[in-house]
Amino acid sequence: MHQVAITKAKLADGREIIYFDDREHGDRVLEDPRDLPQANTSSEIRRDPLTGTWVAYASHRMNRTFMPPANENPLAPSKPGELPTEIPSPSYDVVVFENRFPSFTQHMDTEGWEHYVDGDELFPREPALARCEVVCFSEDVQGSFKDLSTERIRTVIEAWAHRTAELSQIPGVAQVFPFENRGEEIGVTLQHPHGQIYSYPFLSPRLKQVVEQAKAHALNQGDNLFDAILQAEINAGSRVIEDAEHFLTFVPAAAKWPVEVMVMPKRHVPDFSQLNPEERDELAGLLKRLYSAFDQFFEGVDKTPYIAGWTQAPVDTELRTYGRLHLQMFSLMRSPHRMKYLAGSESAQGVWINDTTPEAIAKKFKEVW
Repeated sequence: MHQVAITKAKLADGREIIYFDDREHGDRVLEDPRDLPQANTSSEIRRDPLTGTWVAYASHRMNRTFMPPANENPLAPSKPGELPTEIPSPSYDVVVFENRFPSFTQHMDTEGWEHYVDGDELFPREPALARCEVVCFSEDVQGSFKDLSTERIRTVIEAWAHRTAELSQIPGVAQVFPFENRGEEIGVTLQHPHGQIYSYPFLSPRLKQVVEQAKAHALNQGDNLFDAILQAEINAGSRVIEDAEHFLTFVPAAAKWPVEVMVMPKRHVPDFSQLNPEERDELAGLLKRLYSAFDQFFEGVDKTPYIAGWTQAPVDTELRTYGRLHLQMFSLMRSPHRMKYLAGSESAQGVWINDTTPEAIAKKFKEVW
């Protein structure tokens, strides 16, 4: 059984940091030596009256760290004689800490909050009360998720599960979203291998649509939408990349992106915290193969830029049956070193036009798997 030691501490400004260790660290340092003011950030959300969707505003993020030199990497372990980083310890396996520049925050004063923009009920506004965390996958500043050992990926899964469970307990949190951006083309501002976890005080537009579709399918067809999708993909076979015991890896029949893969558990698992040990073990090896295949997809491209997002079921117990944990991993690269730009149709109307087909994407993945 995979054993992970969990150690919690506080950074100098009061933010929480959590170490997830699959090996012993005799040099562990928990005290942050930096002189930082107490964390105090302010974010808000406003609802668009035309679409009903929420938009977040976090002006303090304008000054967040951007492509620092190697000796100022805030995600590296703090070494003796060097500048202290966000991680006080000189070594670590996987570490999670509250984002210093969060989109959603719990470090804000809401006394006297005005609940409407300009006092007009047409434009509701609320404090963006939730929590954003950074997940450092490795102390190796040069690596990437695909370079992690299967055992280390297994530790990352434990971190995702632990944080999903704890963030789901925050009052007002409706959804927990672990994700990773990789590549300057995507807009990554720190090259150190890391991801993030957002907790949202509302359902994202995508999860809201998933819940609505799952509800409608259950009402009209009488069965589970996720089970139906998995069975249909298995029956077709042309888009299935790997059919494992606990998970199916496939290209969705309506894939929007030039490179897109979905990983979904075969049983109903709402989120990471509900995966059993056998499923977590299988998922670790599967992700090792998937992330490696992404970097073999385009000839002449060593690091395919990607977004890897884990959609989890809503926190609301009445809605959890209408969501299932799944990975949507995709790239905006449409051919070697050429990016797909989300122009008029995609950005203005949300209508995707793909330059390839799901079957062609799956065929290429099968060749490099």
